[in-house]
Amino acid sequence: MMLLRLLADKELAGEKRCFFISDFLSYTILVTEVTRYTSLITMTQDAHIDGYNSTNLFRPKMVIRLYHDARLAEVISNQDIRQVKPRYDYPNNKMHMPDEKQQINIFLKEWLQLSLQLGQTKLPSIV
Repeated sequence: MMLLRLLADKELAGEKRCFFISDFLSYTILVTEVTRYTSLITMTQDAHIDGYNSTNLFRPKMVIRLYHDARLAEVISNQDIRQVKPRYDYPNNKMHMPDEKQQINIFLKEWLQLSLQLGQTKLPSIV
């Protein structure tokens, strides 16, 4: 599972990893909660363009539940939209696409692939 490879040894609540893709783009993975069978992970994107912190305007964020025994990840919320249904009728009141959950999963996969391929992380200095 790509997310476990990115987390490496970060398995305790409160631990985090930052991946720097370029001078202006980075991703942060924060372990929010750890239980016997599941973990709750928050993944955010930070962008700084031309000295302007665009995080205040648009900060993509996903909350992901990891099921240890099934080796499965489920997106719990995306952009503060909770409980995404597997399928929506279209049109609907909130203007979700019929395959909204599938699109969110593909988006997470692209974030993880980008972090694995181009991401660099700071190593703790040894004194």
